[in-house]
Amino acid sequence: MKVVPLGAGQDVGRSCVLVTLGGKTVMFDCGMHMGYNDERRFPDFNYITTTGDFTSRIDAVVITHFHLDHCGALPHFTEQRGYHGPIYMTPPTKAICPILLEDYRKITVERKGETGFFTSQHIKDCMKKVVPLHLHETVWVDDELELRAYYAGHVLGAAMVYARCGNESVVYTGDYNMTPDRHLGAAWIEKVRPDVVITETTYGTTIRDSKRARERDFLEKVHSCVLRGGKVLIPCFALGRAQELCILIETYWERMGLKVPVYFSAGLTEKANRYYKLFINWTNQKIKESFVDRNPFDFKYIKPWNRDYVDLPGPMVLFATPGMLHIGTSLEVFKKWAPDERNMLIMPGYCVAGTVGAKVLSGMKVVDIDQYTQVNVNIDVQN
Repeated sequence: MKVVPLGAGQDVGRSCVLVTLGGKTVMFDCGMHMGYNDERRFPDFNYITTTGDFTSRIDAVVITHFHLDHCGALPHFTEQRGYHGPIYMTPPTKAICPILLEDYRKITVERKGETGFFTSQHIKDCMKKVVPLHLHETVWVDDELELRAYYAGHVLGAAMVYARCGNESVVYTGDYNMTPDRHLGAAWIEKVRPDVVITETTYGTTIRDSKRARERDFLEKVHSCVLRGGKVLIPCFALGRAQELCILIETYWERMGLKVPVYFSAGLTEKANRYYKLFINWTNQKIKESFVDRNPFDFKYIKPWNRDYVDLPGPMVLFATPGMLHIGTSLEVFKKWAPDERNMLIMPGYCVAGTVGAKVLSGMKVVDIDQYTQVNVNIDVQN
């Protein structure tokens, strides 16, 4: 067996691991790196072959979930580099992937003006090649190579994948979560006894507080800031963590009778919530049960964001995409709110080195956004 990380080896972002087992080669994930804007953003596909004949070298591509660091290079690999073999992902991943890819393309091409990037048509053509992979279903890629997906928690549709060919087998976890949260269950896999387990270790060296303590801490920080008249900016990705935090804020606002406005940027999330409703069977038991009476993703207190609100006086809470403050609404609002010490920035997720989010978390008090823009960071930074 041969394992080659083309990305995410001792690094977060650009997940892409080649595994050769029993003479067959599987590419697990095909992600992009948030910290780079040049050719380093994608995995080094030239390692596989310099002739461009990827289809004869790779028997299958498996995407574990829809986050861009796991699927962001896929249209580039299939439509621009010429891989035409099978691609496997779960139905929710197949539904949500193109939304995030299109959003990523829009920001890169239409806002930043990059050329030579994959197009909307490339994304559509790429997704046509996808074969759905259902939980616990054994899929035979050919006569020898089999794949099986298991529930990974983490985000809607995330899967761990067991692959076997001949006498060799591997489990590739992707990102997974062993504790259930407000809308997803915990990861689960049966006893499969693989030869090798390839697992993510983003927080592998971190001892974390209990989930309840973290949630209480988060709510107390938000409440204390709005009480003093400040604005709270919470950068997060439109899917996964966002739904979790929205449900948390929604129940807290209801319990405390708060009137402070809460907003969510991105039409992306409206689409996302549509898919959460569609794939309700991928959520946890509590959500499924409450879904009979009301949809927990129809939020009462959280309203869509309008960019004109950024200069409004008074306290407010804004969930803004994306999560690392590298582009988009979260960065635009950060530039406006960062100089005011009454305001608060809460970074709930991981930030890749090189992003504005990582710079702010490291304690920098003056941040260069680009060659023309410098921002004084007086805002109260929490994570």
